[in-house]
Amino acid sequence: MARATRATAPDVGDDTMPVRHRFTVDEYHRMGEAGIFHEDSRVELIEGDVLHMCPIGTRHTGGVNRLTALFTRRFGSRVVVSVQNPMILDDFSEPQPDLTILAYRSDYYDGAHPRPADVLLAIEVADSSVSYDRRIKSNLYARKHIRELWIIDIPGKALEVYRRPSAQGYREHQRLERGKRVALAAFPRTSFRVADVLG
Repeated sequence: MARATRATAPDVGDDTMPVRHRFTVDEYHRMGEAGIFHEDSRVELIEGDVLHMCPIGTRHTGGVNRLTALFTRRFGSRVVVSVQNPMILDDFSEPQPDLTILAYRSDYYDGAHPRPADVLLAIEVADSSVSYDRRIKSNLYARKHIRELWIIDIPGKALEVYRRPSAQGYREHQRLERGKRVALAAFPRTSFRVADVLG
């Protein structure tokens, strides 16, 4: 039979480190329902951490509005264009891409947030967050099998296209500037001018 022992305070100099608590998507939702986040807070759950997103500037807003109009006009009812809404990647990550092109569903995902299999394209419009989107977001999306990611590099005036996700990151990466054309892998016959994507 196991013997009970009394817990004692750690010795001075004990190098035991605190253990990180990773919030689950369910816990994150409950925090929102409990009013822990202000209704105007811009937060997302990334690998168990609740992160505050950068404030939205006018160039960012204009870019999202432009892309929304562009994709809605070109694809119509073939897809669901989702603007700054959550997608669930696993039990610990619920990011909110700036724009997501989703496989069409007649309920428009009103019963549940989309999962990776539903996502045809995720887009991050990066003004002050370019480095974060390239290092953190792109690797997370690749590991969770988001088939295609576009990063709109506003300061660099370029479109970065990431495809062929793997556990090590995206295996295909292109950086496109004005004068080029681009198409979603899911709709190769519908191309866009990069200049129209960048604005």
